[in-house]
Amino acid sequence: MHTQRAYSHLAEGLSRRELLQMGLTAGLTVSVLPLSRPAPLWGAEAGQPRRGGILRVRGYDPVHFDHHLTNNARTNTTLSFVHSTLLRYKVGPEIAPGAYIVEPHLAERWEEPDDLTYVFHLRRGVKWHNKPPLNGRELVADDVKFTFDRFLSEKANVLRETLEPVERVEAVDRYTVKFILKEPFVWLPNRLADTSGMWIIAPEIVEKFGDLKKPESAIGTGPFLLERYEPNVKTVFKRNPEYFLPGQPYVDGVEWLVLDDESTGLAMYRTGQIDCGPAPWWSVRQADLESLKKSHPRLMYRDFQSIVTSGITMRTDQPPFNDVRVRRAISHAIDRQGIIEGVYLRGEPTPAIGRGLAEWSLPVDQLGAGAKYYQHDPKEARRLLAEAGYAKGFKTQLTATSGLGRDLVDAVQLVQNYLKAVGIEVELKLQEYGAYMATTAQGKYEGMVYAPTTGAREPDGPLYSRYIPDHLLNRGYVNDPKITAMLKEQRRTRDLEARKKIIDEFQRYEAEQQHYVYANSITITATWQPYVKNYAPSQTFDYGSRVAALWLDR
Repeated sequence: MHTQRAYSHLAEGLSRRELLQMGLTAGLTVSVLPLSRPAPLWGAEAGQPRRGGILRVRGYDPVHFDHHLTNNARTNTTLSFVHSTLLRYKVGPEIAPGAYIVEPHLAERWEEPDDLTYVFHLRRGVKWHNKPPLNGRELVADDVKFTFDRFLSEKANVLRETLEPVERVEAVDRYTVKFILKEPFVWLPNRLADTSGMWIIAPEIVEKFGDLKKPESAIGTGPFLLERYEPNVKTVFKRNPEYFLPGQPYVDGVEWLVLDDESTGLAMYRTGQIDCGPAPWWSVRQADLESLKKSHPRLMYRDFQSIVTSGITMRTDQPPFNDVRVRRAISHAIDRQGIIEGVYLRGEPTPAIGRGLAEWSLPVDQLGAGAKYYQHDPKEARRLLAEAGYAKGFKTQLTATSGLGRDLVDAVQLVQNYLKAVGIEVELKLQEYGAYMATTAQGKYEGMVYAPTTGAREPDGPLYSRYIPDHLLNRGYVNDPKITAMLKEQRRTRDLEARKKIIDEFQRYEAEQQHYVYANSITITATWQPYVKNYAPSQTFDYGSRVAALWLDR
């Protein structure tokens, strides 16, 4: 058996490297943490937990409530209040944004007896919500097995291949679950901690409803119960008195408000009608930050770099994008600093891994020979196009969605102009968010797409899905044997430093190949009212866990 180590409460002074080691070193057996313990809030005491109050925040309207039938963030974030995962990324004010530490959740510990086996020991006495048909019965290993059997067999599950290394899941006994792998997969704990598609569900719910699309099917083991769903308006949650983490949640309920109009959201935050920032990740747009700080200096503010990259996705299986010279020309055409200054105000050019995941993401100046393609050089772009046989440029389509806010629309218009300046005429196609997710996000598009990519809470998930041939989320239709070999190798490399060398090599090679033309990772400023205590922002969909740990002191 691999070396086992206790995973105790994280000390404040740990470096990001130490946090990374604790979160990713294979072979841990993880013990239960005192998760309800009040924690220091960046040097100031959060105080003792206070019970009560309703948290009112910007939320989303889910496309439906079945996380195995959509990869939509609006569904997964909403479900985070009612569901739980086997493992999770640790929450709390002592965890810096960008640090993703795997800890037990429905499992109280796990072990890895060999390279192809993971054994999870469940907490005892975890209860499903006291709603029919479950009526508060205990969560058992058969529920976990059912969840992942459904995950792996549901053909419409676009995330199915994220657990492709899993051969089968067994319920060893009432409280023990075993994952047997086809091949070594050192990232399995991270994958199970992710909140895209990993919520644990009960077979009775699927038996009753046929699927999980109806809001009535949202019955889980999470910190809140879904009390009321008003489409396109709000989802109301109430405290789960039987939640398995002692004392949590502290608030009585949550109003998860649909605030797609940015001006309305900001006005509500200014006037105290919502408790946290109105933009994604409960932030404020950089364009609004200065005036908000001036009028509301007592609000809490926290800057962090995004783990999400933005950039151009292309049909690399079709001309002209199957020519590396064309892809390099497109990269030279893009003025990344111009996009930052003109739209986002703050951010960094990014490689394939978002700069917010600092322990894995290389700064552009460390990308070796590929770094030069990040330079805005229209003259070189035109030369490369001519060399590739496109001296007069070419015409293509550029798709984006208007559903991710005005900043993205502004950015894609800049990209359109940059491409035009080197002879690439693009027809801009703006899609409504739902239509975009149903088509373009599934790889059904022509020409090019400008969009954010999946956030990297660890490097394997976004890289493997975007680069492995025939993967459902390989929207660039990339098929590069060298990349495939690197990504498969790092999945079976237990030594953390050796794995990091492979990921670094990957980023340098991809900077040369430009299968995707990555642009920027933006700077995000999270903000919340000073009476919201024991809270820290994080770029996971697990809003529910973050809310369960906070309290209102007003």
